[in-house]
Amino acid sequence: MISAPFDYEVAESVDHAIELLGTKEDAKLLAGGHSLLPLMKFRLARPATLVDIGRLSGLAGVANSGEHLKVGALTRHHDLANDPLVQEHCPILAYTATLVGDSQVRHRGTIGGSLAHGDPASDLSTIALTLDAELVARGPNGERTIPAAEFFRGFYATALEPNEVLIEIRFPNTGSERWSYLKFRQRSLDWATVGVAAVVEAANGSIASAHIGFTNMGHTPLRAGAAEQALAGAARGDVASATANADDGTNPPSDTFASADFRRHLARVLTARAVEEALSR
Repeated sequence: MISAPFDYEVAESVDHAIELLGTKEDAKLLAGGHSLLPLMKFRLARPATLVDIGRLSGLAGVANSGEHLKVGALTRHHDLANDPLVQEHCPILAYTATLVGDSQVRHRGTIGGSLAHGDPASDLSTIALTLDAELVARGPNGERTIPAAEFFRGFYATALEPNEVLIEIRFPNTGSERWSYLKFRQRSLDWATVGVAAVVEAANGSIASAHIGFTNMGHTPLRAGAAEQALAGAARGDVASATANADDGTNPPSDTFASADFRRHLARVLTARAVEEALSR
């Protein structure tokens, strides 16, 4: 397929990108291109102007601020997976980045592009929500910080304004916590039919707290609130019963890969498995 015609601009800085977004008709940002370009080829997206920010090196990289890892929005998936700081302080993020697409996608795709795309089947969006990450956006009125719980608004919809640029994602350091991300898919390179992220704190034979996130179980990534509440204070042997209603509050799609009922079943099974795997670390 061939995309509809469009104009192309290269941003020289973040402020230049913001200016172009504000002055060009129906402008969209282009970073790695692995989220937007497929939609354009199928003409599901028809931006009049592409603003390329992929050359802005200042938006890539990882820094440790103590409580948070600051991840530049243009950090590529491959670099995220192999960064020593991410592997040490937020290993679930490093691991999940290895599951995104194939090698070509991981070497070109960016975490900021993945999150800003707003796809509920995005693995990294689920990790951001599960970890209560914060997303930093810059626009004509300066910077603002958006909690992940408020960032994802709907199917391919986020809290970003049309003239804002996502510049940074802040992930809490979770190196001491137990974690798991399980992803069921038809083929090795497919989007998740269902994915489940689990970050668990446990001591003295019981679970102190659990953060559970779902991929592709609704119009946005979702938290499994019922399972989180049931797991808090539960004994390790009670994981199966505590996660029996993990799919409560979800609204999974039915498509050629799976029915909504099958996705609900997968969510319950994978939640129990993910918590058990996290506890075994």
